[in-house]
Amino acid sequence: MSDIDCDVLVVGAGNAAACAALAAREHGARVVMLEAAPEDDSGGNSRYTAGAMRVVFNGVDDLAQLYDLTDDERRNVDFGVYTADQYLDDLMRVTQYRSDPELAELLVEQSFPTMRWMRSKGVRFQPSYGRQAFKVDGKYKFWGGLAVEAWGGGPGLVELEHKACRQQGIDLRYETAAADLIERDGVVLGAVARHKGKRFEIRARATVLACGGFESNTEMRTRYLGPTWDLAKVRGTRFNTGAGIRMALDIGAQPHGHWSGCHAVGWDLNAPPFGDLEVGDNFQKHSYPLGIMVNARGERFVDEGADFRNYTYAKYGGVILSQPEQFAWQIFDAKVIDKLRDEYRIRRITKVRADTLEELARKLEGVDAARCLETIRAYNDAVMTEVPFNPAVKDGRGTRGLAVPKTNWANVIDTPPFEAYAVTCGITFTFGGLKVDTACQVQHSDGAAIPGLYAAGELVGGLFYHNYPGGTGLVSGAVLGKIAGDSAGQAAMTAA
Repeated sequence: MSDIDCDVLVVGAGNAAACAALAAREHGARVVMLEAAPEDDSGGNSRYTAGAMRVVFNGVDDLAQLYDLTDDERRNVDFGVYTADQYLDDLMRVTQYRSDPELAELLVEQSFPTMRWMRSKGVRFQPSYGRQAFKVDGKYKFWGGLAVEAWGGGPGLVELEHKACRQQGIDLRYETAAADLIERDGVVLGAVARHKGKRFEIRARATVLACGGFESNTEMRTRYLGPTWDLAKVRGTRFNTGAGIRMALDIGAQPHGHWSGCHAVGWDLNAPPFGDLEVGDNFQKHSYPLGIMVNARGERFVDEGADFRNYTYAKYGGVILSQPEQFAWQIFDAKVIDKLRDEYRIRRITKVRADTLEELARKLEGVDAARCLETIRAYNDAVMTEVPFNPAVKDGRGTRGLAVPKTNWANVIDTPPFEAYAVTCGITFTFGGLKVDTACQVQHSDGAAIPGLYAAGELVGGLFYHNYPGGTGLVSGAVLGKIAGDSAGQAAMTAA
């Protein structure tokens, strides 16, 4: 590899990076994208996601601008609405009102126009029936504000975005990692890259960092997230090692956001240490609101029905990691087994099945069986059976008198066969990162913008604290990616 010149350098090749590259190209910029991974594992965490995308829509006519709908779907599917106020309220509520208000408003306001722009680039979307809708009285009803997902999930999203990049003449280089930023007199002038052990320079008028957080870096996880986080499994790519964050901090960028926080979910106990593209995100186990979870002591430890799965799943992985031996079992009976998400029916799964609760408790490896039976019986006695069960709304069917309540969707566990699934913690991405302004320009620790440097995606700090509304990651990556690309493209072509 010899040194090269371009107008805009994008470090990363996931959803945020691709949106940045495509936006910069619209300004006539010569764009180079760097991807540390080989082509078949490219795209960062975006390739490993299911593809859910949280977007403002005020009815079916808005959704029809994002994907094709049949007349039957328009008549017989209750898509609902998801207003800007609802989006902002959800984001602020789950982050305990710590989310950066300027970034939060930017994300919400630009979610729909950005996704419409993505569609114009060839990205396809579809209704998320399989994971975000239940059939109630024979009619699909969407719940939790999510009615859109990428066609083909994460792999489909990455393939279509990379195809669009190639069609636009963007130079996408695989197995090429950025190692350091080139900075002179406070101005970023590109990066030093590494390809198969050889280093070379890519000189650029503007650089966009969009190469993920530090979740795949065991040392950084333990340093910033704390003890036992070195034991978490990584849901996605092994290449998100915090390199982009480190490079920016090395030249004085301002750290921002919740550095001891992350997105982490319930993940199959025997999943591999990093994501497996053959399985994708199906190691996750997100139907816990329909059942109960017990730890090694045989005790419930969390309100499984506190809210829709979309607003609890990203924090419950950390709760599971804090349990004895860092695991839990999810327990269901026959009344709800047909409602479990598709990921409960894959072949690579840690599962037991029994015809009696006594037999089930004995099969839960690592669990105090006697205490588990006591827990289930106490839970069953506490269920408010007089309240109707409805999984598509917060039905208020809870429990009475338990130290750990269940607020919604409580069913007596009494109908065989019984099934249980073992889970541990799977970390998705970290919340701490770089501070950017509303043009996605990286801020220096002295408060000034760093000329020539922009950022987008999971390495931007300040949006998420403690928790995360499902489907926000891809949309925030796309929104901030497009803004970063626009800003970088304009700056580069003005300087040309």
